[in-house]
Parts: sequence; C-alpha cells; structure tokens
Amino acid sequence: MAHAHHHHEPQGDDLTASARGALEKSGEQWTQMRASVFEALAGFDKPASAYDIADAVSKREGRRVAANSVYRILDLFVGANLARRVESANAYVANAHPDCLHDCIFLVCDSCGQIVHIDDDALTGGVRNAAKKAGFAPERPVIEVRGKCAKCEDSAQAG
Repeated sequence: MAHAHHHHEPQGDDLTASARGALEKSGEQWTQMRASVFEALAGFDKPASAYDIADAVSKREGRRVAANSVYRILDLFVGANLARRVESANAYVANAHPDCLHDCIFLVCDSCGQIVHIDDDALTGGVRNAAKKAGFAPERPVIEVRGKCAKCEDSAQAG
C-alpha cells in the first residue's frame, strides 16, 4: 500500500521564500544570481534545461548568463532539494516542497512534455531495498515513467 503523503504546494513568492529558507538552512547563501535562477526555473511550466534557464535569466537581467554558471547552481539546488533533475530529459523542475525528502517518481508525457512528480514511499522504498540486497548503496533513486498524460491520451482517443 502506498504511503499517503499530502503537501501544500507553495507558488510564487511563497515558493521562493521556502526555497531560500531551505538553502540557507543547508548553510548556503541565497545570492541574487541563485534567486534569479530559481525564479526562472519555477517560472517554467515544463522541465527546463540549463540553457532554457540561462536564456530566461539573461533576458530578465539584460546581460548574458552562461549555462555553465546555471549548471553549477542547479547542482547546488538538487543537492539542497530545491530542484529535481529529470534524468531522461536532462532538465530540471523546481521542488515545490524542499523541506520534505522523498525519492522521485516522475510521470513524463512523451506527447506534450509535461511532468508530474508523485511520492510513493512504499514503491521507492522497495527500489532502495532491492538495490541494498544487490550490494548497492542507493543515494538518489529516480524513477521515470514515460507515456501519455490524461489530457494527451484523451486527445488521441477523441481524434
């Protein structure tokens, strides 16, 4: 049986404040550049690449921001649980609940690119246990399920 887990999903300024608090709690500073990268990431409605984020920050600030700088910040964000990396897309999403640690299960729509993040501690715990039984020390399990979201599936069936 799946572990029921409900989150308040902060958005906008509340999400940024939550991210800032989590980053500072981890001992890191919330710099203007980090704030700009997080706000750009949170502004996308689909997973964003470092290049997408660098372009958005560059446009907003009126100066070129290198993707390498964005990658370093995104790595920091992933480590601090402010962002999640969608491995198969080499893209990132803002974590709406950075104070809560769960292994990721992403549902990836191959038609529209939308991604839904779900928590199922029983499933991810089973993956961790299977890895341990195989003599592997799991650090960050990420499960991705590719297919079609309900909206795209309904459109395909209607057409």
